[in-house]
Amino acid sequence: MTQGAESISGQVFPKALSAPVKAVSGYRRLWVALSGGLDSTLLLHLAAHNHPDVRAVHINHQLQVNAGETEAFCRDVCARLNVPFTAQAVTVKLGGGPGEGLEESARKARYQAFETLLEPGDILLMAHHGDDQAETVLFRMFRGSGVAGLAGMPQTRPLGAGHLARPLLGIERSELERHARLAGISWVDDPSNTDQRFDRNFLRLGILPALKKRWPGLNKRLQHSAGACSESHFLNQRLASMQWQALGGHERRLPIAELSVLSLAEQKNLLRWWVQRAGYSAPSISDWSQVLQDLLQAADDRSPELRAEKFSLRRYQAELYLVPDMSDLPGEPVSLEPDQPVSWGEWTVRLIPASTAETALPPIRIYTRQGGERVRFCAKRPSKSLKKWLQEQAVPPWERGRLPLIFKGLAGEEELIAIGDLWCSGQYCGSAPAAGWRLIVERDCN
Repeated sequence: MTQGAESISGQVFPKALSAPVKAVSGYRRLWVALSGGLDSTLLLHLAAHNHPDVRAVHINHQLQVNAGETEAFCRDVCARLNVPFTAQAVTVKLGGGPGEGLEESARKARYQAFETLLEPGDILLMAHHGDDQAETVLFRMFRGSGVAGLAGMPQTRPLGAGHLARPLLGIERSELERHARLAGISWVDDPSNTDQRFDRNFLRLGILPALKKRWPGLNKRLQHSAGACSESHFLNQRLASMQWQALGGHERRLPIAELSVLSLAEQKNLLRWWVQRAGYSAPSISDWSQVLQDLLQAADDRSPELRAEKFSLRRYQAELYLVPDMSDLPGEPVSLEPDQPVSWGEWTVRLIPASTAETALPPIRIYTRQGGERVRFCAKRPSKSLKKWLQEQAVPPWERGRLPLIFKGLAGEEELIAIGDLWCSGQYCGSAPAAGWRLIVERDCN
């Protein structure tokens, strides 16, 4: 055996190849994403040698004529290495998003399958290498990505309930192929990898070879640029976090006066971070300057709105709100029965006995606003317009029509006893509600 090399069942690999795989630690289960190609097959051999309990997962996209043969090949490799094998077939849906082609649709389907598979403490190894990183950086540059995109693929990141790791990211593909051939490892070539109609194949086959010929060491240069962008992205995130805390640190709203003091670049950075922190994708907008002007400088009597995927940004009373897309509400009033929770959009309404001495329960139903409702907060005082009261409470207009209004009594004689989680009659709240029943209205904060 040559110095600085390790043997895998008679196959010899340099320690520089094995070391990053061997360094993976702290997992409950270790998975290898096995496509059957050169990179992932080599990674499986390295993982099986360096870790005692490895398992493999193969995602069958059902797109290639040899998809069945490739899955059978992966199964056979795992059997020879004594590695447990899992195969999952996915359906690739085209047109899943604006401008989304086959490549991106397949990627989404693949990662969704991985997310479903991984459990807490699991790590999934993927075989992306230095050429993949260079390709990714260039691809994102041509798409007009910012520093977050130009940072390329991270070495590790959360994925579903587990984590993803890319131990070969600092190694060029030519090195992987050379050692795989020396070790006599076989693999399956994906016929679609030569189709230059796909953007990444065009870059890989038509552009990168010419760039590498012109600028030797291109991968290292791009890795350096990606690292610089990664650092810039990290600093942007830290800045946004600190500014968000200074603005009050609220999950769903920002004060416009304080936000307007920031520079345009800081406003854009903070809003992107804020949206992503809430679990959404920041909208790709060519003219953020105009959007921010509309949202932050609109007259008080205007209600500008930016609609994005699964959420919107809205302005109300000197604050900017992040508003998730809402589910439909029941079309008819819903009766509320003891110990039978009712889901009402983003709300859950429950009625529970407050003592063993339960009193008779009148009919209780949940409505949405119809207009003209009035509420009596004190028996000795006159009722008040619900519309006016909601305005006084600064409840945003888009929330008023979704509030669960809870009434007791027979039709025509009903009395409003609760308004969402904003107010509840003393008869149905507190440690000893007079009615003998406690009304609980909770809002999902996610």
